Amino acid sequence: MSAYYDLLETRSAEAREGALMAALPALVARAKANAPGWARRLQGVDPQAIASRKALAQLPVLRKSDLKALQEDDPPFGGLTTVEPGRLGRLFMSPGPIFDPEGARDDPWRTTRALYAAGIRPGHVVQNCFGYHLTPGAWMVDGAARRLGCAVIPAGTGQTEQQIELIRRFRPDAYAGTPSFLRIIVEKAQELGLDISNLKRALLAAEALPASLRSWFHQQGIETVLQWYGTADVGLIAYESGAMEGMILDEELILEIVRPGTGEPVRDGEVGELVVTSFNPEYPLIRFGTGDLSAVLPGISPCGRTNVRIRGWLGRADQTAKVRGMFVHPGQVAEIVRRVAAAGRARLVIEGEMANDRMTLKCEVDAAQRAAAGGGEALAARLAEAIREVTKLRGEVELLDPGSLPNDGKVIEDARKYD
Repeated sequence: MSAYYDLLETRSAEAREGALMAALPALVARAKANAPGWARRLQGVDPQAIASRKALAQLPVLRKSDLKALQEDDPPFGGLTTVEPGRLGRLFMSPGPIFDPEGARDDPWRTTRALYAAGIRPGHVVQNCFGYHLTPGAWMVDGAARRLGCAVIPAGTGQTEQQIELIRRFRPDAYAGTPSFLRIIVEKAQELGLDISNLKRALLAAEALPASLRSWFHQQGIETVLQWYGTADVGLIAYESGAMEGMILDEELILEIVRPGTGEPVRDGEVGELVVTSFNPEYPLIRFGTGDLSAVLPGISPCGRTNVRIRGWLGRADQTAKVRGMFVHPGQVAEIVRRVAAAGRARLVIEGEMANDRMTLKCEVDAAQRAAAGGGEALAARLAEAIREVTKLRGEVELLDPGSLPNDGKVIEDARKYD
């Protein structure tokens, strides 16, 4: 069986660029003609003129903040889909909230390449530990695995001991999920003295994977530990191969790295915001700003795949952070404070190391506010409850005197270590 999913992965850079640029005018024309939101954004644009990277770079970047506003004004998808909701496959709601469509096609998220590069083949069993509830992460893996001819265990998140029982009973070849949850499963199995050595492959996403944690997984007998990177809007963006030298761009995307806060492309190798153009027929995205930082690596992968490589996820271009696979937005911090009227200025600080990260809401309150809430402990408890309700994550609370927080406009501080 071939080492590559298809011939597209090894075509020349010139052939790939030519094909993408040739398809670009039709993408713009289809979006403008069939999606009213795109018709508004592309008013005055001649689709036939958008046939080069230089021309593409003249179009505005569509960022998540824009997407949320568009969806509020024109529900459910901001007028950016080319078909009605009833002709789509699944309808999702990601944290924010942002609403995401899934096309009624085979593997609409294009994740098959990532699984194939990880050595997953027909007849394998995949334990899928991404969440199946409302967000598309699990379905990205589910559809790709079934397209490859694999059986899928729809395990979802949590229930560690049940996960281990599933591994023992079904003997899956591969785990798909977050790095932190895989570590929890492995450590729990060791604690219980249970054998899960059949698990030889792990396809990880939604969190950073430090080199130390990858090495730890290898030491536990998981031979192949690779990452893929995608978003609920775009689907697969890039993936690792066995070479483990950067992440390889998917074949059906145009990638730009732009200076954060602008639409201006940076030089190759310079860190900037990942902006992608997706040829999704139901949900075309033209210059979509992911909000994630990365940089292009020089050359091609030693594995023989010839597409552009990126350094992987290098942080957020805005203050949004991802904690245990969930996005946390500055607006959510504001909502927590709003729900507890006795609270003042606040900052959410995320600390620790991957698989052991922790959130602390540092909130300024004066003596009168503490007294009005029934004391500091009662106020902290209400804030902790609000954190759980709004973010779906647990967090600690630290009450500070007024004026303790820096006056720098920062609402979320990501102080985690990724080494």
